[in-house]
Amino acid sequence: DYVKEERKMKVFEKPGKHNTEEACRIALERAAFVGAPIIAATTEGDSGAALCRLAAETGFKGPVVIVTHAYGSRVPGENALKKECRDEMISHGAVLVTAAHALSGAERAMSTQFKGIYPLEIIANTLRMLSQGVKVVVEIGSMALDAGAVPYGVPVVALGGTGRGLDTAVLMHPAHANRIFETKIHEILCMPY
Repeated sequence: DYVKEERKMKVFEKPGKHNTEEACRIALERAAFVGAPIIAATTEGDSGAALCRLAAETGFKGPVVIVTHAYGSRVPGENALKKECRDEMISHGAVLVTAAHALSGAERAMSTQFKGIYPLEIIANTLRMLSQGVKVVVEIGSMALDAGAVPYGVPVVALGGTGRGLDTAVLMHPAHANRIFETKIHEILCMPY
């Protein structure tokens, strides 16, 4: 029973992309043990491609879902995902989800335009009290669920990070964005100090 198994959370000394490989290995091991899909955030694609390569190397059989930034997040009409990374992830059988961020999206336009703080930003900043990666995993869990890339009601292992790379992994039940408070984080597998 995976609930009763004693687990210790890995705490990385510093956040950042140098933790990507170890975070992916920790996440893949847990996802395989639980029989869960794995979800990871990626911006330019390096982290997503790294996860896909490690999944193939370790023989991970579950679904791999990669969540990218929406078009226009940085430059209007453009996506930051590198073509070679997109192609590699697809060649490994990953499902790619490209959508507006569940914890900002259109609300960021309001805060930028009108100089205030709004409910989604409060949720995001509260999650950042744990780590940037915890905020990211909640967000991408909702985005993947809303896109139909993971089934409703099943646990997933989700990976996020701080800036570049992956340094946080959790076992969770994601919730649809319109029910974000139903998200349940069961285990933090790794995160930076």
